[in-house]
Amino acid sequence: MHQQDLRTDGQMAADTPCRVTPTQAPFRPARLRHLIRLASLGATLCLMPLTASANSAMVSGVSPSSEYQRAPLNFMEAVDAIPARYDDVWERLRAGYQLQQDTGRPRVRKWISWYQEHPHHVERIAEQARPWIRYVTLRTEARGLPAELALLPFIESAYDPDAAHPGGATGMWQFMPRTGDAMGLTRNRWYDGRKDVLLSTDAALDYLETQGERWYDGDWELALAAYNAGAGTVNRARRRAGGDEDYWNIKLPNETMEYVPKLLALAAVIRDPEEYGLSLPKIDDRPEIAAVETGGQLDLSTAAELAGISEDELRALNPAYKRWATTPGDSSLVIPATARDTFLSQLATLPEEARQSWASYRVKRGDTLSVIARRNGLTLSELKQKNRLSGNTIRIGQALMVPDRGASVATQLASANGEKKVRVKSGDSLSLIAARHNVSTRQLARWNKLSSADYLRPGQMLTLYSVN
Repeated sequence: MHQQDLRTDGQMAADTPCRVTPTQAPFRPARLRHLIRLASLGATLCLMPLTASANSAMVSGVSPSSEYQRAPLNFMEAVDAIPARYDDVWERLRAGYQLQQDTGRPRVRKWISWYQEHPHHVERIAEQARPWIRYVTLRTEARGLPAELALLPFIESAYDPDAAHPGGATGMWQFMPRTGDAMGLTRNRWYDGRKDVLLSTDAALDYLETQGERWYDGDWELALAAYNAGAGTVNRARRRAGGDEDYWNIKLPNETMEYVPKLLALAAVIRDPEEYGLSLPKIDDRPEIAAVETGGQLDLSTAAELAGISEDELRALNPAYKRWATTPGDSSLVIPATARDTFLSQLATLPEEARQSWASYRVKRGDTLSVIARRNGLTLSELKQKNRLSGNTIRIGQALMVPDRGASVATQLASANGEKKVRVKSGDSLSLIAARHNVSTRQLARWNKLSSADYLRPGQMLTLYSVN
């Protein structure tokens, strides 16, 4: 989709009439976001198609993330009880193939040869797809769509949710800004929905499904070409060729001429990787990831500690969050499926004041509120609100609260439960003091901003917190 915006200066509206009826209910993207994110990401989705909703923000008849595709609310609770149906994800994917791969066509053969000559390219992207490929395949299953569509992010972004094209296309499905907005993918200073795999997948499938079934009478090759070049471009090319020509008999931009053959060739080599000299990574047909509700804004470093994973891993699974925390209000996170229970149990005991990490900063000469705010990723109004300031005047030595990137969940949990001081005695070490007070050496070091190798002086005061 990165070649251009899906809307081409009004051309699509002229080429393809918008199919909105007065009786269609307005779409509520916030509700869909809640429903999708409540869903676990690993079980088989069984949905009854209902009437699609639409609104004035549609892209020529495409409704953003149509509500009739929503996942059941008990999905998360049911996921662990649903057995795997296939030996691995690739077998599940192949079972859903619907497209004619046209391996005899020269353009398709060219790309099959390329994949054979560059097997590590496919294998590398296949590994990068590990967290997401099962979820995307399940979404195509739920809609009765060709499973080959789950391979489209191979072509668009190398299955990288954080991918950004210089032309403005962003995310795993490479939505342009205007198209993402029209499809209900929120963008603000906290969050970019184009990088949200759950929501952008539904938005992309909405768009493709509308084109394939409404505009091109089920011709998925034309729908895929329109996803790349824009429906206006495809429809004009068809008119120039006589009106009803298929994809293979129209002249399109060079990239689009290769786009569909590239996808069909990829589907062919994944259908039989051994024949083409590929070795796909083993990805079991079971959940790799889970969606969890945060119950309000949550610092990402805190969330990572709650889940028992690194902040880098959490951010890789949640690239839609642009700052140090989730969006204000109700939010959700994608975490490894194996971390779900740990995260939820830890979150249930996290004090409200520990949801975000803040530290005291002493104003220095030359500081201004705007400089301090910018340095800490805040707006001026956010910094003033947090510190209950009505004006912009500050003084040297004044204490201000700013985001603390070094605080730990252990410190925050302990702080809510009481503090005490201990004096270091001769022969003491961090490990001895930690064992004496039933805390870990790592906790004690963090509370006192020490490393485990630091020398302790007799008489030195250390701070401990109760974690019981």
